[in-house]
Amino acid sequence: MSGIKARLDAISAIINYKPSHAPLNFSETKPTEVFGCNVFNDKVMRERLPKDVYKSLKKTIELGQKLDPSIADTVANAMKDWAIERGATHFTHVFYPLTGLTAEKHDAFLVPDGKGGAVAEFSGKMLIQGEPDASSFPSGGLRTTFEARGYTAWDVTSPAYILENPNGTFLCIPTAFVSWTGEALDKKTPLLRSNQALNKQAQRILKLFGVQTKLPVVSYAGPEQEYFLIDRNFVFSRPDLLIAGRTLFGAKSAKGQEFEDQYFGVIPRRVLAFMMEVERELYKLGVPVKTRHNEVAPSQFEIAPIFEAGNLATDHNQMVMTVLRTVAKRYGLMCLLHEKPFAGINGSGKHLNYSIGSAELGSLFDPGDTPHENAQFLVFCAAAIRAVHKFSALLRATVATPSNDHRLGANEAPPAIMSVYLGEQLADVFEQIKKGKVEGSKQKGIMNIGVDTLPPLPMDPGDRNRTSPFAFTGNRFEFRAVGSCQSIAGSQVALNTMMAESLDYIATKLEAATAGDPAKLNAAVQSVIQEIIKAHDAVVFNGDGYSEEWHAEAEKRGLPNLKTTPDALPVLTSPEVVKLFTTYGVFSEAELASRKEIYLEQYVKTIQTEAALVVRMAKTIIFPAAMRYQGELAATCANLKAIGHDFKMTTLECVTAKLRDLQAKVAEFEKLLEHSAEDTLAEAKFMCCTVLPAMLEIRAVADALEAVVADDLWSLPSYQEMLFIR
Repeated sequence: MSGIKARLDAISAIINYKPSHAPLNFSETKPTEVFGCNVFNDKVMRERLPKDVYKSLKKTIELGQKLDPSIADTVANAMKDWAIERGATHFTHVFYPLTGLTAEKHDAFLVPDGKGGAVAEFSGKMLIQGEPDASSFPSGGLRTTFEARGYTAWDVTSPAYILENPNGTFLCIPTAFVSWTGEALDKKTPLLRSNQALNKQAQRILKLFGVQTKLPVVSYAGPEQEYFLIDRNFVFSRPDLLIAGRTLFGAKSAKGQEFEDQYFGVIPRRVLAFMMEVERELYKLGVPVKTRHNEVAPSQFEIAPIFEAGNLATDHNQMVMTVLRTVAKRYGLMCLLHEKPFAGINGSGKHLNYSIGSAELGSLFDPGDTPHENAQFLVFCAAAIRAVHKFSALLRATVATPSNDHRLGANEAPPAIMSVYLGEQLADVFEQIKKGKVEGSKQKGIMNIGVDTLPPLPMDPGDRNRTSPFAFTGNRFEFRAVGSCQSIAGSQVALNTMMAESLDYIATKLEAATAGDPAKLNAAVQSVIQEIIKAHDAVVFNGDGYSEEWHAEAEKRGLPNLKTTPDALPVLTSPEVVKLFTTYGVFSEAELASRKEIYLEQYVKTIQTEAALVVRMAKTIIFPAAMRYQGELAATCANLKAIGHDFKMTTLECVTAKLRDLQAKVAEFEKLLEHSAEDTLAEAKFMCCTVLPAMLEIRAVADALEAVVADDLWSLPSYQEMLFIR
C-alpha cells in the first residue's frame, strides 16, 4: 500500500483498532426498559404532575388548545426535580435556526443562596421563554447586527429530554425561535403554523364526510436517513473532507458500487457495533428507530424510524444526526452527512415519508382495499396531486442546497422535475374518474414462488418507483428529494401549506355544491375529482424518471426543471408562493424574502469555501507530490542517458504536461475568485455557472495525476482506502 507515513499510520490504526470503552451491557438491560428513559414523557408527567395540571397540559399537547400559563411553575418544578434526579446540572432551550443545525445555550439550575451554599432554581418563566442572542444567527435582513434580542418559546408538543455526557447530564427543552418583533428565525415555528393551517382545512373536508374527531389533523413523517462512515484517521489527512464534508479531489477506485454487493450486505462488525450504540442512545431519547442496513455505495448505510407526528419527527431527526456524529467518534469513525462526499458513487438522501392524519383517524392517504369506492381517500389524494402540480417549483426549492445539487438527477436520486407516482392501481382509478365511469380497481394477488416449502406471498396491486420524487407507497407519499444533511421541516412546511390550499379549494367547491345536503356529496366529489385530474394529471408520471424521454416529455407538459439551487431559490419570493404562505399565515412576505437571501448566501459561502480549498490543496499537496515524482523521473532519465541508454520517458512527458496544465488552471481560477457581483443571486449564479465548472477542470487534471504519480508520494488517502478499509 502507500509509503506516506500519515496514510500508513491511518491504515495501521484501522487494522489494530480496539474499542475505546467497554461493550454495552445489553444482556442485563432490556430495550423496553431503556426506551424513553431520558424523556419527560406522558408516563413521567402522569406520575409527577397534579391531575388538573396534567389534564390541562395534555389538552394542549393532544388537542392543540392554548397553553394555560398558570401551570408553568408546577410543570417547571416537576421537570427540574426529574432532571436533577437524573444528574442534570444545567438546562437548555434547544432550537433550530436557519443554519439547519441544532442550537443550544446552557444555563445552570444552581444559584447561590447567600449563605455559602446553592439552591436549584427553575421557574415557569424560565421554562416558557428564553432569550438567546439573535444577532449572530442568519436573519436575511429581518434583524440588523445591533438588534440582538430574540426569544425561544417552549414547544409543549415535543417533550423535554435528558442528554448524557461522560461528565454529567443536562435537560433539553425543544423550543421555537423568533425575533423580538415576532418573525420566525427558525425551522420549527413555520412547521407549527403550517400544521394549524392544514388542520383547519382538513377538518372542513372531514365534516363534509360526517367524520367527527377530537384530535387535530397533522402531518406525519418518517425520514430514512442515509450516511457514510469512514475511518477518522483518513479525514485528518483530507482537508476537503474535514472542512467541506466532501472530497474535492480523488481518482475513481477500481471498484465502486457496480457489483451491487454492498446493498443489504452483511454489516461490518465495527459498523454494527456503532449502529447498536446509536440505537441505544436514541432509544433513551424515545426516538423510534426501526431499520438499519448497508446502502448501495461502499461504506454507506441507513437508519430509519417508525412514522411519527411531523413536528416530533423533525426534532427526532435532528437528534439522529447529532447522535450519529457523536457516537461515530467513539468507534474511530467519521459520519459524513454530506449529500455527495464521493464522486462516481451514490450520494445520500433523506427520504421523507409523508402523510396526514391523526392517532384517531390513521392516515388520510390510506386507500383501503377498494380505493375506487373510498371517496374520502380520493379527495385527499386528489388534493395532493393538485398541490404538487401547482407548487412543484416550491417543492423543488425546499431541497435546494449546494450539496444536494450534486445528487439530484443522478441515478441515485429523483430528478429536479417534481412529479407524482401513483402506481398502477391508483393511476387506473383516477384515469377511470377522468373518463367519467368508475368500474373498479385492481386488487392484491397471490404470488406462488414455485417452491413447496415457501409460503404463497400476498402481491401488491402495483410496483414501486424509485426514480420518482413524490411516490405513493401504500398509505403515504415518499418525497425522495430531501438531502441527507437537511432538516425535514422545510419540505413539510411546503407540503402542509400546499395541502391546506388544495383542501381549502376542494372544501369550498363541495360546500357550495352540496349546500348542506349530504345526499349531494357523492356526485359533488366525483365532479371535483374529475375536474382536478383533468387539470393536473400532467404531474402524474409512472415511468422512469431518469430517462431522457421523460425530461423531454416533462417539458412538453410544462413541468419546471430547476436543475440548480440558484434556479430554484427565487421561487420563494414568487407572487404565487408569497400568496400561498401569507394567505394561510405560515410565512410573511418578509420571512420568505429573508429565507431566500439566507439560502443564497449559504450557497455562495459554501462554494467559496470549496474554491479556497481547491486552490490550497492543489498548491500545497497535489502540485508538490507531482513535482517530486517529476524530479524522480527526470533523474532516472538523466542516469539512463549518462550510461548510454536513449530511453524516451513517456510518463515524464505526461506528468510534465499535466503539471503545466494544473498550474495554469489554478492561476486562472484564482483570478475568477476575484469576481464580485451586485447582489447575492447574481453571485450565486456566477458560483454555479463559472466557479463550479472551473473547479471540476482542476479536479480532472489532479485526478489524472493521482493515477500516474507514485503511490508513496501521494499524501491524500485514496478512494479505495477510504471506502473499502473499515
